[in-house]
Amino acid sequence: MTQILANYTASISELKKSPSSIIEEAGNEAVAILNHNKPSAYLVPSALYEKMMEIIDDYYLAQEVRERLDYDEKDLVEVSLEDL
Repeated sequence: MTQILANYTASISELKKSPSSIIEEAGNEAVAILNHNKPSAYLVPSALYEKMMEIIDDYYLAQEVRERLDYDEKDLVEVSLEDL
């Protein structure tokens, strides 16, 4: 059985008939669009999408910080100011 990761659902037929009412009804939450009772897409409000993108960016930034903090002393290259 496929898991539906949204509190609201709508069929593709419902989406075709009245997309604005589906968006309005869901408010600031995602809507799972179902095709034959299986999720085929998720309709995500722009504010929620922007928030998700910020979370993803923060995650990748945190990974980069962790990698840089875990460096080895042997990876450092000594450079004199004259060389710069």
